[in-house]
Amino acid sequence: MIGKSEIMDEAAIRRALTRIAHEIIERNKGVADCVIVGIKTRGIYLAKRLAQRIEQIENVKLPVGQLDITFYRDDLTHDADDAVLQGTQLPTDVTGKTIILVDDVLYTGRTVRAALDALVDAGRPKMIQLAVLVDRGHRELPIRPDYVGKNVPTSRSEIISVELQEVDGDEKVTITQIAE
Repeated sequence: MIGKSEIMDEAAIRRALTRIAHEIIERNKGVADCVIVGIKTRGIYLAKRLAQRIEQIENVKLPVGQLDITFYRDDLTHDADDAVLQGTQLPTDVTGKTIILVDDVLYTGRTVRAALDALVDAGRPKMIQLAVLVDRGHRELPIRPDYVGKNVPTSRSEIISVELQEVDGDEKVTITQIAE
């Protein structure tokens, strides 16, 4: 590691999620038939926070689910016995619903592609929208987020780390330059 910088603190994360919640409500003209689904691990906590903010704004409690994409990843080796399935829990049938898929960092797009496959296996949503806390670029697949907390142009020799209170005991987003 060469250097580490904080690019979002707790207040910045909170503001970004509040803005995304307002954007979701505006784009969907309310939240009827919306379901928020977080990609494990940190995406689920961000999804829960988004649902709480939407409930504060709209006075509507949205169903929140979690998606485990372990077996949908294209980088899973043939030794899938080593993979640990953490469990997908969808609170309702996704068929005909608008799904707000939530993740912490969007990079190559491969995680989102795996999540899309997992969602479609669970039913046929009316629409899937993508919300990410950080978009760092370097897409390998044609995937674009609908809602972004912060765009952070990066090099491939940098790492974006999201720390959330529920998982890490801290609340921040950092960028780290690694030695090549």
